[in-house]
Amino acid sequence: MNAPLSFAVGGDHAGFDYKNDLIAFLEAQGISVKDCGTYSADSVDYPDFAHPVADAVEKGEVSFGLLLCGSANGVAITANKHQGIRAGLAWNTEVAALVRQHNDANVLCLPVRFISLEEAKACLQVFLETPFEGGRHQGRVNKISCC
Repeated sequence: MNAPLSFAVGGDHAGFDYKNDLIAFLEAQGISVKDCGTYSADSVDYPDFAHPVADAVEKGEVSFGLLLCGSANGVAITANKHQGIRAGLAWNTEVAALVRQHNDANVLCLPVRFISLEEAKACLQVFLETPFEGGRHQGRVNKISCC
């Protein structure tokens, strides 16, 4: 039996406007969510929210992570400092599918200044529905870790 899906969600002030809508989107599908902040649109430092999301995924407290910021580059860079994390930046559904299929991404990073809320939901849905292909990609994924 598969464990129920769960997500840790976090982001900086740029991602704040999308965060609650995306949490509601996940919860409407029966997915439990750990909200790692931020809790307002006041300016904050994205690593303060990316690290808790990455920690929750890395420790197995949640199945996946979702990070939101303006370009999504900062949160992706931060999350990928964690050994057990494969954070993928997606700006459309095709890329969201590929980060799961080919990279076995366990954290989805969305650039909220460059995509609509509807596109963000579509990317998240594709991320949820797309399995890792394994096969030739497994060997590549195995080479990602530095240790």
